[in-house]
Amino acid sequence: MDRIRIVGGHRLNGTIPISGAKNAALPLMIASLLTEGTLTLENLPRLADVSQLARILANHGVDYTIEGKRSGDSDTQGQTVHLAARQIVDTTAPYDLVSKMRASFWVLAPLVARMGEAKVSLPGGCAIGTRPVDLLLMAMKELGAEIEIEGGYAIARAKNGLKGGDILFPKVTVGGTHTALMGASLAHGTTVIHNAAREPEIVDLAECLMKMGAKIKGAGTKTIEVTGVTRLNGARHAVLPDRIETGTYAMAVAMTGGDVLLQGARADLLQAALDVVEQTGAKCVQTNDGVRVTRNGGAIQPVDVVTEPYPGFPTDLQAQLMALVTRADGVSRITETIFENRFMHVSELARFGAQIRLDGDTAIIEGVQTLKGAPVMATDLRASVSLVIAALAAEGETMVNRVYHLDRGFEALEKKLGACGAEVERISAG
Repeated sequence: MDRIRIVGGHRLNGTIPISGAKNAALPLMIASLLTEGTLTLENLPRLADVSQLARILANHGVDYTIEGKRSGDSDTQGQTVHLAARQIVDTTAPYDLVSKMRASFWVLAPLVARMGEAKVSLPGGCAIGTRPVDLLLMAMKELGAEIEIEGGYAIARAKNGLKGGDILFPKVTVGGTHTALMGASLAHGTTVIHNAAREPEIVDLAECLMKMGAKIKGAGTKTIEVTGVTRLNGARHAVLPDRIETGTYAMAVAMTGGDVLLQGARADLLQAALDVVEQTGAKCVQTNDGVRVTRNGGAIQPVDVVTEPYPGFPTDLQAQLMALVTRADGVSRITETIFENRFMHVSELARFGAQIRLDGDTAIIEGVQTLKGAPVMATDLRASVSLVIAALAAEGETMVNRVYHLDRGFEALEKKLGACGAEVERISAG
C-alpha cells in the first residue's frame, strides 16, 4: 500500500491548479443514466472515486470514453469524458460495487426514473458516521416509488413512471437533494423540493440537467421547483472547480507561510471558509486567474468555528482547519454539527504533539509552538489530508500511511505540493 513521505518546514510558493470538484463530478456522471444521448463532462478530475463510479455505471450499460491528451496538456489538467447510456442493461447495483463508495447509491433515482425499477445495495464509504439513506428513499416515495428493503438492498419500483410530489426534507441533505433533482426531472408533473441543499454542487447538477432539457427553478435556494419532462438529451458541461481542494490548499499555505496562486479557484464557492483562513492570519484574494493565498510571518491566530450546511463553514474542511490551528497562538474551538463521528483524526494529530481534547461535538485545540514529524495513518478522505497539512509544518519526517483515502479525493497531491517547494514524495508499495 502506498505511503507519502513529507519533511516539514518548507514555505509554499508558486501555483497550484485546482481540479474539478469530486462532489460535483459524481452526481454529474450518474445523471448520464437519465438519457440515451451522450453526456460530455469537461474538467473531470482523475480520482479513485471517479474511476470506481465509471465501473459502477458500466455495470448498468454506460459507455465511458476518455478523450486523449493533447500536446501541452499537463498532468493536472482536467480530463474530458463522454458517457453514453444508450441502453440500460442492468438495473441492479450490486453490493461489491456500491459498498466501496456511498455516492453510487444515487443511481437509484435515474434508474427508477428511466426504467421504472432499481435494486441498489445499501452503501458503504467513509466511516464518519451513519449517514443514512432514509431521506433519499423518502424523496423517492414522495415521487411515487414503492420502496422495500430486502437482503441489504433497496428495491424501488414505479411501473407507470415517477410522479411530481411535494418533498420536505426534515434536515438539509445533499444526497437527498441530488436524488430528488434527478428523479423529478423525468417525473410526470411538478415537484417542489423544500429545505433543499444549497451547495454549489447542487447548482452545478441543476445547470447540467437544464442543458439536457430539464425544467428547474430555484437551484441554490431552499426551494427548488422541477417540472418533469418526458425525455432528456445529451449535453456538454464543465465540472466546477473543487472548493474543498481550494480550501485545503489555502489552509496549507496558512500553515506553512508563503504565496500560492490557486489557479482556477473561485472564492464565491467557499467564502465562509476563506473568511476563517483570513482570521488565522493569511490573506485570500480573488484574481482573474484564481485565488491568491499569502501568509508572510506573524503567528497563526486561533478561531472559533461551527460546521454548517452551505453557505456556512463546510464539514469537509473541518479536519484541515483543526490541523492548521494546532499551531495557533491560543485556544481554538471547532464544533462539528453535520457528522457525529468526524473527529477520528484527533488521535493522529496528537502524534505530532498537538494538544486537542474533545467535549461532545466540540474539539478544543490548544496551539503549540512546534509539531514533530511522526508515522500516522489516514482514517478517511478529509482526515488524511489534515495529516498532510500538519506534516508540512512539522519538524522532521512524517510518513502518512493508507493514502488510498487521499487518492479518492485529491488529484496529484504530492505533485502539486512539490511544485511549490514542499518536500513530499510518494513511496509505492513493493
